[in-house]
Amino acid sequence: METFSVHGAPSEYILKKGILKEALESKLLERGFQNVLFVHGKKSWEAAKPFLPVFNKVQFEDYEYHGECSLSEIEELSKMVYDGAFDAIIGVGGGKVLDLVKAVCNITHKHSVLIPTLASNCSPWTPISVIYDEAGAFIRYDVYPISTSLLLIEPEILVDAPINMLIAGIGDTLAKWYEADVQMASIINKPVPLLISYYTARQCKDLLVQHSEEAVTAAKNGVITDDFIKVVETIVMLGGMVGGFGDHYGRIAGAHAIHNGLTVLKETHHALHGDKVAYGILVQLVLENKWEEIKGLYPFYHKLGLPTSLTELGVSRINDDVTQAVAEKSTLPEESIHVLPNGPITAEQVKEAINDLEKFIETQGRKL
Repeated sequence: METFSVHGAPSEYILKKGILKEALESKLLERGFQNVLFVHGKKSWEAAKPFLPVFNKVQFEDYEYHGECSLSEIEELSKMVYDGAFDAIIGVGGGKVLDLVKAVCNITHKHSVLIPTLASNCSPWTPISVIYDEAGAFIRYDVYPISTSLLLIEPEILVDAPINMLIAGIGDTLAKWYEADVQMASIINKPVPLLISYYTARQCKDLLVQHSEEAVTAAKNGVITDDFIKVVETIVMLGGMVGGFGDHYGRIAGAHAIHNGLTVLKETHHALHGDKVAYGILVQLVLENKWEEIKGLYPFYHKLGLPTSLTELGVSRINDDVTQAVAEKSTLPEESIHVLPNGPITAEQVKEAINDLEKFIETQGRKL
């Protein structure tokens, strides 16, 4: 019988208006955290500061990271944590900041507290970091043995965040279903952790298709609605639970491998993680020969503005060199694309799938 490693959730999670001023200091103190380091980006710090409390008993310093969760950044911050004798590290920001904090906490054996300023991925929920090089190209995923101690979400911060980040989060989370389904559908007698993961993955798709359009409208209007909260918690919580309970079956497959392949193209570096993953879903579905599913998703992508082609990701000239580069990177031996049932997948198959998708999308666009 196969053994599953379950990382179901942070030790404590609260989503509530005013939660940071109301409870951040008390939650830190009840954990024995009296000297903490805030790690953030420039924009995330400006977004969060109005919602942070005035500390009476907790001492803190803050550190502005340099833009990537890279090996050099992890090393630099780890040294600062060792030298500063901090009890915990508080990550404030999007996925890269939170991933950086989790990586450093793993090395320094400190506790993490996470305060997301974007609903763009499940990083706040998962004990995983995506590691990039200084240029923004993907290197690897690291999975840690300990989940975050405390996750606090202030919805007022998220509803004022850039809309494109929310849409990218929807794209990234939509992939949870397609990447889990391709691995789990054929397992007849699923162990209980896989049942939880598989059900949760399905909810990711169903809830996003049902609520995303209204959630984006709410965010554009700066209003917190039930649709908005539903989508936020789907991205953060349900998205994290798919891998948390499904272990490697619930993590990544073709869509994320295509994302990783796209990182070799400088023209796509501006594109958000979730946008590239959303495009990767479509390429994975071509590889699975699931054209009807692509047809069903196309209107949803179109309404939200999720990318359906390389052109929409910023690639101005599509030729053999471009598609070959993406295909080769996404089919490296260690890539997750090879979990597809017809794997191992070749670069030629991916190249053909990208070209077939481009032709299909061009046809669909003419129908609108």
